Amino acid sequence: MNTKVDQSKLLRDALLELREKKAKLNALEQTKAEPIAIIGLGCRFPKSLNTEAFWHLLEQGIDGVTEVPKDRWDIDQYYDPNPDATGKMYTRFANFITDVDKFEPEFFKISPREAKQIDPQHRLLLEVSWESLEDAGLSPLALRGTPTGVFIGMMTHDYTQLATNPADSHTASGTGSALAAGRISYTLGLTGPTLTVETACSSSLVACHMACQSLHQQECNIALVGGVNLMITPDMSVLESRAHMNSPDGRCKTFDDSADGYGRGEGCGMIVLKRLSDAQADGDNILALIRGSAVNHDGPSGGLTVPNGLAQEALIRQALVNSKVEASQVDYVECHGTGTPLGDPIEVEALVNVYGKNRPQDTPIIISSVKTNIGHTEGAAGIAGLIKVILSLQNEKIPPHLHLKQPNRRIAWEDIPIVVPRETRLWLRSDKARLAGVSSFGLSGTNAHVIVEEAPLTTIVPNKIERPSHLFTLSAKTEPALRELVGKYENYLNNHLECAIGDICYTANTGRTHFKHRLAFVAFNQQELEEKLRQYQAEEEVAGIFSGELTNNTTATSIAFLFTGQGSQYINMGRQLYEKAPTFRQALEQCDQILQPYLETSILEIIYPKDAQDSSILDQTAYTQPAIFALEYALFKLWSSWGIKPNVVMGHSVGEYVAACIAGVFSLEDGLKLIAMRGKLMQQLPSGGEMVSVMASESQVTEAIKEYTSQVTIAAVNGPESIVISGESGAIATICDQLKNLGIKTKQLQVSHAFHSPLMEPMLTEFEAVAKQVTYKEPKIPLISN
Repeated sequence: MNTKVDQSKLLRDALLELREKKAKLNALEQTKAEPIAIIGLGCRFPKSLNTEAFWHLLEQGIDGVTEVPKDRWDIDQYYDPNPDATGKMYTRFANFITDVDKFEPEFFKISPREAKQIDPQHRLLLEVSWESLEDAGLSPLALRGTPTGVFIGMMTHDYTQLATNPADSHTASGTGSALAAGRISYTLGLTGPTLTVETACSSSLVACHMACQSLHQQECNIALVGGVNLMITPDMSVLESRAHMNSPDGRCKTFDDSADGYGRGEGCGMIVLKRLSDAQADGDNILALIRGSAVNHDGPSGGLTVPNGLAQEALIRQALVNSKVEASQVDYVECHGTGTPLGDPIEVEALVNVYGKNRPQDTPIIISSVKTNIGHTEGAAGIAGLIKVILSLQNEKIPPHLHLKQPNRRIAWEDIPIVVPRETRLWLRSDKARLAGVSSFGLSGTNAHVIVEEAPLTTIVPNKIERPSHLFTLSAKTEPALRELVGKYENYLNNHLECAIGDICYTANTGRTHFKHRLAFVAFNQQELEEKLRQYQAEEEVAGIFSGELTNNTTATSIAFLFTGQGSQYINMGRQLYEKAPTFRQALEQCDQILQPYLETSILEIIYPKDAQDSSILDQTAYTQPAIFALEYALFKLWSSWGIKPNVVMGHSVGEYVAACIAGVFSLEDGLKLIAMRGKLMQQLPSGGEMVSVMASESQVTEAIKEYTSQVTIAAVNGPESIVISGESGAIATICDQLKNLGIKTKQLQVSHAFHSPLMEPMLTEFEAVAKQVTYKEPKIPLISN
């Protein structure tokens, strides 16, 4: 018999394991097919300190060309208009960003000595990564220990030449390309795939492709993707001049007949990615979607650095297949478009051969290149083009393509369904989803193409429940930085009147890391909040503004949640939260739905009865226990929505079931089933027991009940002199009389039965049968059992 039972169990276990594997494979296949959501942006490009400034530059048709700044190199020493002059460059111009020498190492817990040896490209990546995560509403340091991936594209290493000589221990870690991505993960404590991609000009878009693959493979749940390029020394410009690659005026005249090479550009761009289903479940602000992407190589082209049109066509076709998109559905292509006499015609021909097929002449594909605005940012070029497309989708406009005076005569413009926008064009939402392609071709021959789709429409349902006042918190590492942040928010509120104050406060409170210098504002509406920010800046004395500074020895504290037990219930508990806090209300209503098969009356009607004086039903154990569970679970969901999450949980009696549910030991459904059946079985036991709180030590109480151990037991040790005894009423009464004679205080608890005593034993067999129906798992956060 034992052998048969064992064989049956083995077979059952094997079938369960097979089903689990099949379910995981199906889930993985579904994940691979879903789009990737872009939920955050950050950038520094010429004349653009952030994404808003970058969009202004694009929309207004501004380019970032300037003469080489004196803090980079002495252009007079290196300039020679003769393109064949040895050791010289024939252009005085490029597209630079400012303040690349400025960095606050203490912010990232880097010593000033080490910071000097860190490539400014790495430092810029740290700053823009932080900004992009905050843009996504993610507190950067809250990601510590999570499988968040970092994928960085770069190609130049000018700073290596300037590193301190002789080199010290920080030189290698400060300039190695692998450390560009590695330092981000190290600083933020991320554990996902982390790598620096170096395929020359296509580096950052290849990095984006790899990040999407990693998300599809579930190697990471969030991905930081970006690229960077700085021109610290003249050497690369001298080399490119020798190859006649650069434009003398520093501008990319893409698709123009006068195209004579590219103007070099600087910058850094970062995006934050999640799987679409995760982003929607987390309520993220989705900016756009990556439908699919592809990467290939030119193969045996006319030369190592010569583009291959056939390879570009194959690349785009594969990206469309991977995206499950028809070429005719794509409205716009952000081209590689460097402005070279050889590259531009090849790229246009490849685009026509794929995107131009079966496309009516009256609905041409629109093409453009961000390089006409900010130059060729090399390792950051792909991410710059992608950010331009995201901003264009958000603003429903395609910015003008610059420096196009006489279209390139090598391109048969009149015979192809292609148009280059010389002025801003509307790109409005319609019944058809807006789609764009982004190309980036590397000098190495490695090419990338990404298909981007507009963000799905979200219907914003106005809250029927709205809290009357709001709390808005800000913090910074220094007082000047805090005042600067206040100014930024004041400006933001003034320019974004459409934003709901609840959303603004939620993101500020939960989407930013909290530092030493802190501010809190209480406001009823956006206008009041803006006014209080202004008053704080003016150093006016105003009610509802609170400031403070953490002491230097303050360390990050762990948060413990303790869930209380039976006896804490009362009519209308949490009533105001139920009426004013949507998260609390939804959680409580969810519990009510789950409990309906187990209870004869709605838990909501029991907690919030029409007759506020009637507490008799709530005090019945069958209802008390699920009511306490539901309320405590709803409170947990509310605090979690505010970013307050426990590092450890513990429960007292009924509360222990909630703590186990929160820790992930069992599901909410199983937890409510357990507690409902527990309460019901206890309710069915004969009455006659009592519970009493005794203000004495455990040893004193143990001595007092030693003659009644078969009838009375210690139910709980709540403190050094706070003990609860439970058991048969007559014995309890005798013990209490003895304790009173000794001057020890006692208090009878309002309970229906003698819980945690031998009087509960008759229910154990039936409760065990219920408990065996539940699936148990290891807790995801520490759970202290009492």
